[in-house]
Amino acid sequence: MANNDLTIGYDDGDIETNPSTGPSLQDLVDQRYSRRQALRGGASTAAVAVFGGSLLAACDDKVQGIDNTPPVVGGTSTGATSAGRVVTLTGTATDDNAIVSQTFTQVSGPTVALSSTTPGTATFIAPAVSAASNLVFRYTATDVKGASSSSDITVAVSPPALGFTAVAKSLADVVSIPSDYTATVVYRLGDPINAATSAFANNGTDSGYSARAGDHHDGMSYFGLAASGTTPDANNSTRGLLVMNHENISEQYLHVAGQTVVNGARPTSEVVKEMECHGVSVIEVTQSSAGWSYVQGSSLNRRITPYTPMVFSGPVKGSALLFTAYSPDGTAGRGTINNCANGHMPWGTYMTCEENWAGYFRRDSGDNAQRTALVGAKSTQAFTRYGLSQRSGNYGWTTAAEATAGATLIGKFNATIDPTKPVSGTGDFRNEPNQYGWCVEIDPYDPTSTPRKRTALGRMNHEGCCPGRAIAGVKPAFYMGDDAQNEYIYKFVSNTAWVAADATASNRLAIGDKYLDSGTLYVARFNADGSGEWIALVFGQNGLTAGNALYPFADQADVLTHCRLAGDAVGATRMDRPEWTAVNPATGEMYCTLTNNSSRSPAQVDAANPRSYIDPKVNSTSRSTGNANGHIIRLREAGDTTEATRFTWDVYAFGAGSDLDPTNINLSGLDATNDFSSPDGLWFGKPSNASGQVTPVLWIQTDDGAYTDVTNCMMLAAMPGSVGDGGTRTITNTGVSATSTATTRIGKAPGTALRRFLVGPVQCEITGIESTPDGRSLFVNIQHPGEGGNFDKPTSNWPALPTSGSSVIPATSAGTAGTRPRSATIVITKKDGGVVAL
Repeated sequence: MANNDLTIGYDDGDIETNPSTGPSLQDLVDQRYSRRQALRGGASTAAVAVFGGSLLAACDDKVQGIDNTPPVVGGTSTGATSAGRVVTLTGTATDDNAIVSQTFTQVSGPTVALSSTTPGTATFIAPAVSAASNLVFRYTATDVKGASSSSDITVAVSPPALGFTAVAKSLADVVSIPSDYTATVVYRLGDPINAATSAFANNGTDSGYSARAGDHHDGMSYFGLAASGTTPDANNSTRGLLVMNHENISEQYLHVAGQTVVNGARPTSEVVKEMECHGVSVIEVTQSSAGWSYVQGSSLNRRITPYTPMVFSGPVKGSALLFTAYSPDGTAGRGTINNCANGHMPWGTYMTCEENWAGYFRRDSGDNAQRTALVGAKSTQAFTRYGLSQRSGNYGWTTAAEATAGATLIGKFNATIDPTKPVSGTGDFRNEPNQYGWCVEIDPYDPTSTPRKRTALGRMNHEGCCPGRAIAGVKPAFYMGDDAQNEYIYKFVSNTAWVAADATASNRLAIGDKYLDSGTLYVARFNADGSGEWIALVFGQNGLTAGNALYPFADQADVLTHCRLAGDAVGATRMDRPEWTAVNPATGEMYCTLTNNSSRSPAQVDAANPRSYIDPKVNSTSRSTGNANGHIIRLREAGDTTEATRFTWDVYAFGAGSDLDPTNINLSGLDATNDFSSPDGLWFGKPSNASGQVTPVLWIQTDDGAYTDVTNCMMLAAMPGSVGDGGTRTITNTGVSATSTATTRIGKAPGTALRRFLVGPVQCEITGIESTPDGRSLFVNIQHPGEGGNFDKPTSNWPALPTSGSSVIPATSAGTAGTRPRSATIVITKKDGGVVAL
């Protein structure tokens, strides 16, 4: 049947087809104005007036689910701060719609790098500023519909300042640091450096130290690696190479029951172990979320020992003074030994420096007379000046048989003349001592490279070799101390002006040839009026000729090989054991630690070495005499250029116990928070971060015997002023049987700008230091803890079972009594991630 009610025709849309329950027009009005009134204030009548001008758009937007009103935002920071500290920015946004983007951008002030792991927050390291500065950051929030708002946050930043509470003196067997820092052990004596080497047993049975960490960790540098791990990246602070010296050994802990002698001879296996424990380590280290660790299987890991082949470069290369049975033409050698401080070269190489090498050589009774008769009196005179006495040699090494038939790796340390051999020394090892006492350059990035002994820098008890500031167009200088009582401070100035592009050259040792093989070696003379001069040690100048009454120099090779004698001849100033040198990266001023000098009598004081006194130990009947506590001298080159031949100087700080006479001994006014003795290691923060900018941080490490009844050795942080910021002081020196006066030049009292940052475990030395480029990880070496103990009665157990993440690394815990101590590298970080010390 047909449906006669069906209507077919046009529909004008006036029908209900939407079953949803969307808002009504009144709902929109109510929502819009109740929200705006709550957020912005204002009466409902005003809302109606505003609505009247935008009703249609608002209605249409809301119907479609769109509200283009910007979010309401705000921002805060953790507040005013100073350079090197972590700042957190926090933004807040309120909106009916979802916030999909929150960003921070810097609007003004010194540029910083912002990082963020959580939406609405960002952090940065406050930059080094020379005066209080405001940094402005803009926080912007954007909602899902594209509407956005911004708010500016201002952070006030002050110049760099030390930012930790001084650590108390301590005799505990721990490493103590400020409570807001963490210290962990990274690399210890015996740690294997490849996958094939077994874990360290630490009971005297271990061998194969050519593939393990050596002993007595000392001077150290960090070299950044690219993420690939195969190429340099000087700016990488999470992956790099640590290169460090292994100066000496704690022989009592290396063997099962200490050293042994069988029928007057040392066992070869023990001697090989002891020799391999010397030298240098190159080891890869990485930082992850779990902290720092070394990479045992890295292809860049390397040990350099007294066995490693070397080549000579510079003016002494090929000299008859270097002729030996191993290298009859004087161009090659084997190994490096007693490596103390170091230098980080501007082109990315490591300079290791040979210090107390003379004691390792054997010279039998009668060798002086035989040497004088066969070679000449000059040879005997030179050996005597370098402390090469007639003796059996350290550890009696040459009593052992060679590990391999016909080898001379052990026998090379016997410098006694064999009268049946040629006078030139090509048949024996009479000249072998002349192959040591040099600076040795190593390319850490190339494990196949051969280290170079740089003879232009002179031969001495090299403590270290610190480059001055590298400035394009200016000849660079390298500062060195000769670590022995009454020795000298030296400077080498290259013949070649610095070219900035050489900092990233791929053939790094060739760049070393360019700057280090030709130049002028100078020695320092300190005058009483606060001036000083660098005296050139050049054959034919300043009396350094064959006619010199003190020592007849034959040529420049003779001058450099015997630069101590050259320093004597030109009247250099005898110093109180010159050790580490460090250059302020902001001013170019050079600092040098003068560790102590027991032979400095009241009659021998001078302006630069003005103290001689009796220093009684607090808890001992023994008394130290001379300059028992040492001091730190500094100089500023004329015209602030490394090429200068004149300078001004003063004493930055005198070591002393805080309870000692302030008029004549504690001249720097030290107190319980910063008193120290026997400064040794010395290093400035890197110019790549806030600790090396504006007012750089100077780190001071001690190697002490005069104050160890009160505290173990320590490390302090300082922000020193500049040469001439103090005045003159006349002091009275009192010896056992004589007195004297001396007028010196002393810097302003350090005060709170010098603080104790770390105290080490029992009987250790704190030595070796460098940071990552960002200054947020600081590597420090703890050398020979428990050096006074024995294998069965160790006086320290450090670092047995270290506790990661603690501000104190303990030596002992349940079940570790008797554990042998180990020299080790630690890494220190600030718990909030800031720059260390600031």
